[in-house]
Amino acid sequence: MSPTPTTPPFIILAYATEGIFADIIPYDKLTHINYAFLTPKADGTFNRIANSWKLKQIAETGHEHNVRVSISVGGWGWDAQFEELAANPESRSAFVKNLTVFVDEYQLDGVDVDWEYPDPGQSSQNFLALIKELRAAMPDKLLTTAVVSYGDDNGLGVPSESFELFDFVNVMTYDGPDHGTMEQCERGLSYWSGRGLPEEKIVMGVPFYGDPNTPYFKIVQADPSAAQLDSFDYSGTILHYNGIPTIQAKTRIAMQKAGGIMFWALDHDAQGDLSLVNAIHQTVQEP
Repeated sequence: MSPTPTTPPFIILAYATEGIFADIIPYDKLTHINYAFLTPKADGTFNRIANSWKLKQIAETGHEHNVRVSISVGGWGWDAQFEELAANPESRSAFVKNLTVFVDEYQLDGVDVDWEYPDPGQSSQNFLALIKELRAAMPDKLLTTAVVSYGDDNGLGVPSESFELFDFVNVMTYDGPDHGTMEQCERGLSYWSGRGLPEEKIVMGVPFYGDPNTPYFKIVQADPSAAQLDSFDYSGTILHYNGIPTIQAKTRIAMQKAGGIMFWALDHDAQGDLSLVNAIHQTVQEP
């Protein structure tokens, strides 16, 4: 009699930056943490990471709570370095070797490649080569990537041949003119699933900040009732963001149509009853 296949647990992934106060991380409400960022140089080496002690503390405490901790590599503004290093076999090899050493040194569970964004064409093939080499070097580690919400201009730089190499893909359904809207969420889901990314590998992103760039906790400090809204007049500027009801609704969509939910960034959350992490966790725990 063959064993009954089990459904993988729903992913709740927090991006945490070097500015996070590690002591307030709600490890019991998360399954994964991506520490952002380790930034690449064109020769395949890396810039020194800030607050390295903090990453060590997060990895150690995370593991005590069965939370898997990865390093996120890149981020916005590092496209040129990725383009150059991925195009050259020698710098690709150096990147993989140096990143493997880094993961081992900090006792991490994996790597999140945040290249924003490989171009369609030759660049996408260089991206694929880089991911293949990373997977070969780290067969037992988590390997993920962060991708644009939808659209071939930036989406096709991540070729469908790479999907099988990733444990899951973090879809950044925020930023841009439709920052955090329900339509952007739905379009992101349909774009990546339409390209053949399996549902269980899609991790949907939600913003913990308003556009223009304002952390969620500052919005609800100004007016706690803003936690129930998606737009707010903040000192004369209309901010667009996701309040608690929308975060709950998106969590339910992700539970039905994806493998998890992620957010940028944990540092921006409020504490207590207005916390968006609490809203996600409570929704996932609903009977």
